[in-house]
Amino acid sequence: MDEPKSVQEIHAPNSICFGCGPANEEGLRIRSFTRNDIENGLKMTFNTEEHHQAFPGMVNGGIIGTLLDCHGNWTAAIAIMTLHGDSEPPCTVTANYSVQLRRPTPHGTELTVTSEVIDLQEDRASIRMEMHAEDVLCARGEGLFVAVKEGHPAYHRWN
Repeated sequence: MDEPKSVQEIHAPNSICFGCGPANEEGLRIRSFTRNDIENGLKMTFNTEEHHQAFPGMVNGGIIGTLLDCHGNWTAAIAIMTLHGDSEPPCTVTANYSVQLRRPTPHGTELTVTSEVIDLQEDRASIRMEMHAEDVLCARGEGLFVAVKEGHPAYHRWN
């Protein structure tokens, strides 16, 4: 049986984003999927590589931030798409986000990132994200992600 496609692979297969671009061979290439337990939320798992460490055995904070940022951005894009009944998500960008590193995040353990919409408007969404390693909360974040219009440099970036 074929592996299901992530929202990134479905809607932006040519994206070169470092965090979520399926076409970036050097990037993280996260794969986010809709959640069965909550409306307007996504879930992903990620296994870090040796070069993602800050020091032996622990994941770099920038990698953690990128995972939360890109996953949150896609959560917003899919929620706005669903709100409008569209078949393709708008191109969204990060307006702001914050990350709380709750404890060191171990390398070599599968990480799970979940997200949920906390506020949804016509062209933007506020998202809450959490990262767990073996059911232990390692990081959490919140962000505001905004759909951009034609003329913005990122407008066609997913095509």
